[in-house]
Amino acid sequence: MTVHLEVAEGVGTLRLDRPPMNALDIATQDRLKELAEEAARRDDVRAVVLHGNEKVFAAGADIKEMQAMDHAAMVARSRTLQDSFSAVARIPKPVVAAVNGYALGGGCELALCADHRVAAENARLGQPEIKLGLIPGAGGTQRLARLIGPSKAKDLVFTGRVVDAAEALALGLVDRVVPAGEVYARAHAWAAELARGPALALRAAKEAIDAGLETDLEAGLTIERNAFAGLFATEDRERGMRSFVEEGPGKAKFV
Repeated sequence: MTVHLEVAEGVGTLRLDRPPMNALDIATQDRLKELAEEAARRDDVRAVVLHGNEKVFAAGADIKEMQAMDHAAMVARSRTLQDSFSAVARIPKPVVAAVNGYALGGGCELALCADHRVAAENARLGQPEIKLGLIPGAGGTQRLARLIGPSKAKDLVFTGRVVDAAEALALGLVDRVVPAGEVYARAHAWAAELARGPALALRAAKEAIDAGLETDLEAGLTIERNAFAGLFATEDRERGMRSFVEEGPGKAKFV
């Protein structure tokens, strides 16, 4: 298998395992979708880490496989390609990408599906599809523009240039830069902390933010209002407020 789901103490690690560069071929895309949907369903997975290995996150699509595809074949495949990445973006739990080495093309697009990105000092990110006579096809033109703004996204997509970790941080493409040997541990710590939090409130927060970005402010406020009110029916809300009143802030233990 080219993707694995490893679960421990509430954190599920979706790990790419297709040496040497974790190229995202069709089989890997399909397996990624399968395991992302499993992580979304499983009650013992409360947060997710996306990871490759200590040397590379994912260097992009399998170009040799794509070269053999004509227009008709890609028309048939492109929706499934996007769906495999969207399955990660739709995981209703906190998702963090631990980015070592290269995250290019599809690898960068996969990192964009996370809620938070921790990158190694030696990380290199970009959307170089233009150099193949293509554009990003797994969400890159859409998620990148929403994350860093259209002008900066166009610079990266139009030129196909690869940015280092420092520039990626300045652009807002990644959220934290750490030494290479600490990437997975730091990403896992972020996920583990949230795995101990109120699962329904975290789900509602993610859904409200993501859905709100797709609409106008008034509609977004309606989404937020409904989610906020709905949480008053949960045990986590009762537990959190009771702990605050009886013990002070930040001491609630959610189950």
